[in-house]
Amino acid sequence: MMARPLPMALRSPSSRPDDSPATEAPADEQTVAPARPWTRWLGIIFALAVVGMLAWAARRVDWQAVLQALKSMPVDVMAMAAGVSLLSYLLYSAYDLIGRAWIGHKLAWWRVLSVTAVSYAFNLNLGMLVGGLGIRYRLYSRLGLRGGQIGRILSMSVATNWLGYGLLAGGVFLFRQITPPADWHVSASVLQAVGAALWLMVGAYLALCGWSSRRRFTVRNHEIHLPGLRMALAQLALSSLNWLAIAVMLYLLLQGAIPFGLVLGTSLVAAVAGVLARLPAGLGVVEAVFVTVLASRLPEATVLAAVLVYRALYYLLPLLLATGGYLLIEARAPRAQNGAAPPRTS
Repeated sequence: MMARPLPMALRSPSSRPDDSPATEAPADEQTVAPARPWTRWLGIIFALAVVGMLAWAARRVDWQAVLQALKSMPVDVMAMAAGVSLLSYLLYSAYDLIGRAWIGHKLAWWRVLSVTAVSYAFNLNLGMLVGGLGIRYRLYSRLGLRGGQIGRILSMSVATNWLGYGLLAGGVFLFRQITPPADWHVSASVLQAVGAALWLMVGAYLALCGWSSRRRFTVRNHEIHLPGLRMALAQLALSSLNWLAIAVMLYLLLQGAIPFGLVLGTSLVAAVAGVLARLPAGLGVVEAVFVTVLASRLPEATVLAAVLVYRALYYLLPLLLATGGYLLIEARAPRAQNGAAPPRTS
């Protein structure tokens, strides 16, 4: 659900090698590599092609049946799904508490959670640059953190997110919890190989964090620090629980009609497909993945109804709340005086 961090370099007196993540840690002034024009146009063309295919596919949907499926969904199921959605946001927000422990800044834990939850809602709906980077940078800087600190927090968050993804997706693919549809032209053995590779990467990361004699590496002039094993395990646990919570939410909305392993695998595939499509909130892409994978098990209208409720509870409602939260943080944040950073509160 998140894009890769911007390339940055590290130098900060507050960083501690043993507790620093294996991500690129920036200096106080971040440097953004200019995008090549052809990559921008390629992304636009790809996004337009995806939109065209989705528009064509939407014409085939029996929207009356989808509406009927929405009306028949039990209220208690939606309430439980809303509770799991809240749990997922809390888990994701805790990623930045790991970043707080890493760089040792003094913002109160509840401020960290509020900033991360607000930025996550914008990130899901509007993309990484707006939510994951822009909103988070703005709010943290208003609360007194410097650019380098914010960049390290963001890098830790991205690394944490994909670490848990690698663990769960590796298991799902390796043990064939999801069977790719024939029109994907991807065999189950290929997915198994991908799963094994993901597990090897996660295992290598943990092994390096626990037993490597080197803690610092330089890759293309960017210094990378490995965290200690305890911090790496915290990353793995939080991220895995968050991805599991998302799958539990969808499992509830599908009312247990699909095995949980298949729901988990489908949600993990849909998450990456949404990122690759480069559309806001992966709009239409997540729905298409779920319908394609589950078409042989449930009516299309039932699957679409579940995913639409998921969107409402996990994307739209949090975005409305996050908009109010953003304005509240902006209004109450300490103001800088004479160009100095606002005071940091514990």
